Amino acid sequence: MMSQQKNRMMPDWDGKRFSYPGENILASPADVLRWVVTRKPTRWPARLPNPPADSVIDRVPGTGLRITYINHATTLIQGGGLNLLTDPVFSRRVSPVSFAGPKRHREPGLSLSQLPPIDVVLLSHTHYDHMDARSLKQLQQRDDPVVLAPLNTASLIKKLCGSEAEQLSWWDEHILDNEIRITLVPARHWTSRSPGDQNKALWGGFVLSMPGGAVYFAGDTGYGRGDHFEQIRQYCEPLRCALLPIGAYEPRWFMKPQHMNPEEAVQSFVDLQAAYAVAIHHGTFQLTDEAHDAPATALLESLEAHGIEQAQFRALGNGQAWDIPSITPT
Repeated sequence: MMSQQKNRMMPDWDGKRFSYPGENILASPADVLRWVVTRKPTRWPARLPNPPADSVIDRVPGTGLRITYINHATTLIQGGGLNLLTDPVFSRRVSPVSFAGPKRHREPGLSLSQLPPIDVVLLSHTHYDHMDARSLKQLQQRDDPVVLAPLNTASLIKKLCGSEAEQLSWWDEHILDNEIRITLVPARHWTSRSPGDQNKALWGGFVLSMPGGAVYFAGDTGYGRGDHFEQIRQYCEPLRCALLPIGAYEPRWFMKPQHMNPEEAVQSFVDLQAAYAVAIHHGTFQLTDEAHDAPATALLESLEAHGIEQAQFRALGNGQAWDIPSITPT
């Protein structure tokens, strides 16, 4: 159950824009220009292969938990008889236009048409690689799922796909009909959809209170002081599985405030005291400068350095599923 203790971290709000409490994560225009001028991205192959996709299960009842990594931050979470989809992105590019912007180097591990019926969509924030208008519209037409999103996002979702959305601030809860509880939790990030709208909408991760143990979807986040991970561990129930971003982190001088690298993702796994973790946000879209396989390689190195078994924190290929082991109640 959610702890009733006070002093939970809340976003700063100046009447127009949100910010991470006590800090400004947004890069200055000078730093953005420096990054654009000096960056030296590693070239990715035009097309990268996927492993054979695992079989699609219609529903996972009871305390079972199955996580399927589809691509980037899009995962299918199945448990308690529910199907939940995080940050669905199935389009060719993550961009406001169809002819330019970051394009995919790997296909989704499952197509949208291959998905089982989706009951709930979780949207962490409005960046194009996490909120894809075409995918949302297709899901709304196909399944009409419940859509949960951070504050000041509902009107945009309505405009993009005609879907209603429930807005949450950090620590707000949405309780589904079967009493599964979903909580928006803090993330060290920012948001924007068009020029001038930076941080007018909130961002966050989600903790799902499910029959066999909680699941945490981090969305996008930097590590910083790790204080938001400490609060999630403190105020939420023990985590059976954490979905943690490991990619889009180079160069560190520019990306560190907003994106974790694999070493920080492993440290967050330790901080959260999660039983298992799935790596997300890597290997599909080249958003930053590291090689396509660098995050997964660095993850293995960091796990070894921390003395953590690889079976606890896995980087699945697009389309691969993992039936998460049960955890012993404390």
